[in-house]
Parts: sequence; structure tokens; C-alpha cells
Amino acid sequence: MALWRGLRCCRRAFAWVPVLLIALLLLWSYYAYVCELCLAVLSWGDVWEAPPDALSAGLASESQEEASVLVCHGDSRDPPQNLLYLRVLVSVPLWTLVFFFSFPVTVSNPVEKVAYLVVFHILFVLFVWTYWKSVFTLPIQPGKKFHMSYADQERYESEERPEVQRQILAEIARKLPVYTRTGNGGIRFCDRCQLIKPDRCHHCSVCAMCVLKMDHHCPWVNNCIGFSNYKFFLLFLAYSLLYCLYIAATVFKYFIKYWTGELTNARSKFHILFLLFVAIMFFVSLMFLFGYHCWLVSRNRSTLEAFSAPVFQNGPDKNGFNLGFVKNLQQVFGEEKKLWLLPIASSQGDGHFFPMRTLSEARNPLLASEEQWEEDGIDEEPQGSGEAPSLAIERET
Repeated sequence: MALWRGLRCCRRAFAWVPVLLIALLLLWSYYAYVCELCLAVLSWGDVWEAPPDALSAGLASESQEEASVLVCHGDSRDPPQNLLYLRVLVSVPLWTLVFFFSFPVTVSNPVEKVAYLVVFHILFVLFVWTYWKSVFTLPIQPGKKFHMSYADQERYESEERPEVQRQILAEIARKLPVYTRTGNGGIRFCDRCQLIKPDRCHHCSVCAMCVLKMDHHCPWVNNCIGFSNYKFFLLFLAYSLLYCLYIAATVFKYFIKYWTGELTNARSKFHILFLLFVAIMFFVSLMFLFGYHCWLVSRNRSTLEAFSAPVFQNGPDKNGFNLGFVKNLQQVFGEEKKLWLLPIASSQGDGHFFPMRTLSEARNPLLASEEQWEEDGIDEEPQGSGEAPSLAIERET
């Protein structure tokens, strides 16, 4: 037992490795872009060892004058110590100004430097904000009304006759807004969580729980992407894509300068080259992933539903939740457009029930067109939903 717990702890700790790698890569990209590209390319050691000739000559003459004054006045202290003290006292603020303004910098134009830094920090903050929300927003489990009560659970487990078990699940499902079924038409029941699965809900083996509108479990955020954080995940992909694109676009010019020999600082050259390579590499991979999820949003599908179409009472229908592009977009981002680009929860509904095109069309044939679809008949149950004998039982894990 203790060994099993130790293995589980190691597994949980190991699951944070991808998140840690992204965090370290993000911190390094901040240092490389801000410090190496936009500020200065010389370290404090370089400044102290190789000061400008004019400033060096000025400090040397100043030190000689101070030494002569100390000798003339008969100072009893050791002159080298006084000189070192005065040199540090005078030169530290001077070298601070020299470090930022007098030495060669990769981006020399002040206006260009300020513009680079402002846009970079905006994208950086949005990137970090959306990534944080994707990682630490917990997935939502189904409500209590979808769980079997203690009495129903005892009655279900003690009953050996399949027809009686079927009747028990049918009674529970009849009281719930559940319209999707398993592949053979059975009620979607989770043995591990002991609940009737809401529409679009699935059990995550990594998180060990049922997740509302589960899309997939993402190791890069060490979290299950579902109803509670799908908007944050989409924004994270969008801002990380813009972040990489912006870095690649602004760094490319200085990459050419290093390549042609116009800029020769070796340390900064390494950061610039590697920054461009990483930005392009992640941009290409994120472009395909973000494009795929944009297509899923436009069709109102999850990743799981794209691989396996949801099954309704009339059979599988990959477009069962497709309400049209605008309504599909509003279902994920909400109706307030001012919140669309911010990682603030604004998705429609509570994740337990989703409007269905097939349900609306079944109640009124005039609404068969997606463009004329209305939400008036959403809360009405389809005909024949209460026919218990037609329901089969299939346990899903």
C-alpha cells in the first residue's frame, strides 16, 4: 500500500515536468528578449574591465587628484583604501548610466526599443495569465443530481436481474436532461464515479473523475481541458501563437545582422539565434493546434467528439450540437464580446446541458435550417424519452 502511494506521488510530481519546462522556457525568453535584445549586451564584468577611453581617463585623473589632496592634507589613512572607496562611490552610479545608455545595445533606437518592450510585455502578460488559468482552473464534475443516491446505489448493486437494473437507471435518467447514449443506445453510466453522465461528459483516467464537456487531458498544462477552462485554453493557444510570432518577427532583423557580422557580441548572438529558432519552432506547431481547435469551435465539437460522434436516440450525429458559427462561438466565449479576449469565465450555461439542433428540429420541422434555429424549444424533452423498455444499459469507464 505504501509503495502504491509512493508511486502515485512520483507520478503526480512527474506530471508537472512539462509545466516546469514551459515556465523555464518562458522566463528565458523574457531575459533573452528584454535584456539581450532591447537593453544591453555587456555584463557588469565587461563594463568594469573595459570602460570607454574617455571615461577611463577622466576617472584616472580624478583618482590622481584625490590622492594628491589626501597626501597634501596628511591623511593618516592608507591612500589605496581611500582611493578604492572613492572610486566605488563615484563610479557605481556612473557605470549604471553607462551600462544602459553608453554601451553598444542590440536595439539602438530608443523609440524602437520602447515600442518593442511595450508590445512584448502586453503579449507576455496575456500569455502568462491565460496559461495560469489553463493550469490552475480545476475541471468541473457533474452535480449531485447526476449521482446515484445511497438508496438507489444500494438497490442497484443488490439487484441481480438486468431488467430491474434497467428500470432503476431509466427512472434516474428520466429526471435528468440527458439525451446522448452509448454506442448501442444504452444509458451513459460511470461505474467509477457512480453517476449518470451528462451530455458531453466523459471520465478522465488521469484526473480520476468525470469532467463536464471534456475535450482532452493536456500534459502541457497538467490539467483536464473541459467546460471550465476550454476558453482559457483557446486564449492560451492564441496568445502563445502571437507571442512566438512577435518574437520571430522582431528578432529576425537582428539575426541577419549577427549573420552578416554587423553585430559581434558572442553571448548576445547565442541568445538571439536560439530565441529565433525556438519561436519559429513553437509557432509552427501552435499554428496547427490552434487552427484545429478553431475548426472544432466552429463546428461545436470537442476533441473526443471529433474522433467519436455523439450518439443520440436517433443514432450518431457528428453535428448534433452544431448551432451555427455565431452561436457556437457564443457558447464558448459568451455573449459579452468585451470579455472574449480576456481569460475571464464567460461561457454559456453550467456544463450540464447543451442545446441540440436535432432536438429543436424534431419538435418543429420548420427549424431544420441552422440559420433559423431558435432556442425556444431547447428545454422540451424529445418524444419517447421516457420509454424505459427501449433503454439498454452499458457501463462506461
